[in-house]
Amino acid sequence: MYTPPVFKPDRAASLGFAEARGFGLVCAWDGGKPIASALPFYLTYAADGTPRALFHVARHNPLVKVADGGSWLLAVTGADAYVSADWYVSPDQVPTWLYQAVHLTGPVRTMSGEELAVQIDALSAKFENRLLPKKPWTSAKMTAPRLDAMKNAIVGLEMTVEEVEGSFKLNQHKSETDFAAVAGHLAAQADAGAQAIAHLMRQARPDVFAIMTNELERSVP
Repeated sequence: MYTPPVFKPDRAASLGFAEARGFGLVCAWDGGKPIASALPFYLTYAADGTPRALFHVARHNPLVKVADGGSWLLAVTGADAYVSADWYVSPDQVPTWLYQAVHLTGPVRTMSGEELAVQIDALSAKFENRLLPKKPWTSAKMTAPRLDAMKNAIVGLEMTVEEVEGSFKLNQHKSETDFAAVAGHLAAQADAGAQAIAHLMRQARPDVFAIMTNELERSVP
């Protein structure tokens, strides 16, 4: 991943973003071409602090054949938004795109049946907990034959994350006036992604908006 230093989050922030998102594009090489699948996942950590990404795929997914081999990529993206050059206060600007993305890279191994059973419940629990106060779904709600059939139809996979790369491009390098102007225009868009990026920009440089608010208050008679 190409990441200018100004857009590069630290390792903890990148992993936190990936875990919170919990959905990404898993990419591998089959020897002749790249193959990929969009999958939900969750992170755990080994005793030495090494991150591990856990997910599963359909048994007939081409990714299964290349597990226990070379390094894979898990690309995780969040909100994104187009920025018009007209939104800047300064002249001679160009259009751009703001976004958040994290790449996790490392070898992948096939999990045992016992590990898969744990993974199924852990993965569903992660997302079911976001639906509280709904009573969480668990695999215990399934009949034994149906649960066994489902387990036989999928393969559990675990990535040992050897490299963590992140890029949170939120116009951090722009002046206070340009930064605030773009955030304002994004917040006014109907697109949810644009509004989310505007919110992230306010979080990234709250001092910019605090200064503007104070100046506005002083200008009011």
